Amino acid sequence: MVTAVSGANATTTTATNSTSSSSNGMISSDFETFLVMLTAQLENQDPLNPVESSDYAVQLATFSGVEQQVKTNNLLETLSAQMGLVGVGQYASWVGMDARAAAPSWFDGSSPITLSPNPVSGADGAVLVVSDADGNVVERTAISATTDTLEWNGTATDGSTYPEGLYTFQLESYSGDELLSTDVVETYTRITEAQGSANGAVLLLEGGTMISVGDITALR
Repeated sequence: MVTAVSGANATTTTATNSTSSSSNGMISSDFETFLVMLTAQLENQDPLNPVESSDYAVQLATFSGVEQQVKTNNLLETLSAQMGLVGVGQYASWVGMDARAAAPSWFDGSSPITLSPNPVSGADGAVLVVSDADGNVVERTAISATTDTLEWNGTATDGSTYPEGLYTFQLESYSGDELLSTDVVETYTRITEAQGSANGAVLLLEGGTMISVGDITALR
């Protein structure tokens, strides 16, 4: 069951989430392959027609270059992880606040969940669809096509309370009987932890959902 809420105050924040990829595994594999090949060449060369010293010089130079590239990538990976930890400090103050994001929200069995629906342009009606952690639809409720925040109190039509757990909310936007769009509804969920990763800071929400900083559209 949902209840309309008048003007909720929220501080909007934006952030970017940088992504990076590492070829360290591939380089390490090539490095090991190079060692095996060079060793096999030394063991099986014809003693009457040995490899020219100039050829060995070239191979050893290649060996050195590959080794240096592996070390460089390991260093970059370490620096990236350290930068991720530094980023955590910026978001430590967010722990304990409610973040608005298009992510599953935790229902504790009593405290209502604040929803921030966003029906598409041209919609004159909407249906809120609530699903549990297993993807089962537990509720479909007709609501106004409005961007006003709503409170979902977890009460079924028979008066019983849904069990605690993660719930996902979707909004079906209608024009008359025509379905225009189905979109995930943003919800407010408590931030319990900030963590660092190679790709930057990530936030752990109540209930165990992990999101990137860039997924958050508002705080309160």
